[in-house]
Amino acid sequence: MNERMNRSQITIGNGKELEKDDRKYWAKASIDEKLRTITYLRECFYGKEATTGRFQRFYTVFKRI
Repeated sequence: MNERMNRSQITIGNGKELEKDDRKYWAKASIDEKLRTITYLRECFYGKEATTGRFQRFYTVFKRI
């Protein structure tokens, strides 16, 4: 890993500007890209089982009066 950081790609700005740029990016992103990103983040936070397993079912029983 002898590659150096490409300093021409670094962006410096304040939080509001960067958030605005992020919103523009995700508004233009395709549905497929959004779903792939959500899946990736779920795997990062909850592990591989969160995206490969099935949904857990649960039932609620109401008592009729």
